[in-house]
Amino acid sequence: MQVRNEFERGLLTYFSPQELTKIQRTKIGIAGVGGLGSNIANIMVRTGFTNFELVDLDKIEASNLNRQNYFLDEIGQLKVAATNKRLKQINPDLSIKTAATYLTTQNIKNYFQDCSILFEAFDKAAAKKMLFEAFASSDKLLIFGNGMAGINNHELTIKKINDHVFMVGDQVTNVGSDNPPLAPKVVACAALMANIAVNFILKG
Repeated sequence: MQVRNEFERGLLTYFSPQELTKIQRTKIGIAGVGGLGSNIANIMVRTGFTNFELVDLDKIEASNLNRQNYFLDEIGQLKVAATNKRLKQINPDLSIKTAATYLTTQNIKNYFQDCSILFEAFDKAAAKKMLFEAFASSDKLLIFGNGMAGINNHELTIKKINDHVFMVGDQVTNVGSDNPPLAPKVVACAALMANIAVNFILKG
């Protein structure tokens, strides 16, 4: 493999060239780059993945900063643009396709077609269902988040739906006045979701 920069050289401390080649050949799709998605993207880049498709219409708000991987001076920026810039500060040789788009049943299949792994990082159940129905019959690895609000002690678990579909979260906690979205469980859920993908590539 060709090492393009010092970051990638550093990764060879932890991965064999063969492992890093597998990682770098895998394209990652992230539907939503808020609490889950922005943290997943950060973890996946730091693990060596270099090829991404990010889709999210939203702009960064002050209320996002408690759990999403953004900073105060980025308020008002498109999340996909800020994430693109941030990730390339880790590895400048990334290939990132971004779309500031609202995904619907009519357009969702225009995206993520060449992604081997697709992370669902939406807020609403209807959007999660839409993504599942669009891609469940494909050969993509689909990783969903479900239930990570508040500071309760509901355990985060990994639920295997089938060989290519996983659900991560406490499976019960919805966001509400008693269960706000907070960094500890959101970031922990993002890390578990990312770890499924890494295991799939290196051990699958």
